[in-house]
Formats: sequence, structure tokens, C-alpha cells
Amino acid sequence: MGSDGAPQEGFLTTTVDTVVNWARSNSLMPMPMGLACCAIEMMAFAAPKYDVARFGSEAMRFSPRQADLMIVAGWVSYKMAHTIRRVWDQMADPKWCIAMGACASTGGMHRCYGVVQGLDNFLPVDVYIPGCPPRPEAVMHALMDIQEKIRNEYSVAQDGIFGKEQPDIAPRKPSIVTPDGKDTISPSGLYTQ
Repeated sequence: MGSDGAPQEGFLTTTVDTVVNWARSNSLMPMPMGLACCAIEMMAFAAPKYDVARFGSEAMRFSPRQADLMIVAGWVSYKMAHTIRRVWDQMADPKWCIAMGACASTGGMHRCYGVVQGLDNFLPVDVYIPGCPPRPEAVMHALMDIQEKIRNEYSVAQDGIFGKEQPDIAPRKPSIVTPDGKDTISPSGLYTQ
């Protein structure tokens, strides 16, 4: 609103990174790797009661070339670890991984020679979900953590860097510019005015 009360046209400024990361974070396509009992909770997470469609992740992809988020649910045997790694390598970059449940995270109660003691022994894990089995709400919280990570820690500039160490990207938090364009207000500051 202008000083005379009449509505004025405004403008929105942003960066390409912000728009691309917003689109990526709200259109994740999970690759479900249901290996044990946690897979039932992962199925419940995708069911209508919990409505994962709110986060744009309802389209489970069983083809690694169409998925960008791998959810490994349950304990991983050494025989299965090679297959999981092969599927991970077939997924296109950028990609993210969730270790769902105590067994995928640390081996859980399966402290034996045939079970990998943590998915991070052969995959880069972004989010760990504790529990045996974790509730679907915990899986949704992990999905929101992945979305936040994508929005703040990924840059389109990283897409073109091959064969060398990628630079760290500073997290970006949204800011609101005042109508005169001189000052910025943090979103949390709006609620204290």
C-alpha cells in the first residue's frame, strides 16, 4: 500500500539458486529401498493418512535414473550392500540419502557378521532416522530436513564442477527488503513488530 492508501505495484528479487533449490526441494522423488520391517512404516509414510504429497514427494520412483532421494529402510546385509551401492551410483546428481531406522543407521540389534553396521560405511547419508521402527512422522521430519538442506546448502554452481573439490556454499536465509529498498528485515523480525 502506498502512503495514500492506494495499492502499488511491487517487485520480487531472488537468485537462480533460490528458485532452483526451491523447485528441487519441493519435488523430491524417493527411491524406496525397503529391506526389512521399517519398509512397512515407509509405506505408511507414503499412504494417504500422512499425505506426503504436501511435500511433493508422493511419486516413489523404482527406477534409479528417475529418483533423487534414496530411503534405505531396514538392516542391510553385506550381500545387499553391493546392490544398494550400484543403485546409488546409477542415480543422477544431485542426490540425497536417508538411513531409516536403527538397523540402517548403526546395524541395530543385528550385531553379527552378515549385517553392515551402519549404512554410512558405503553410502554418504544425509539424515539418520532413529527408532525401531521409526514412526511415519519421523520420516516426514527427515524429509523436511532434506528439503531444508537442499534450500540452504546446494548451489547450481556445483553442477558444473567435476574432478576437483567443490567449494562450500554459505547457507542462504530469506530476507525481506523494506519498500524503500534500503533495509532488510529477517522473517523472524516480522513477528516482533
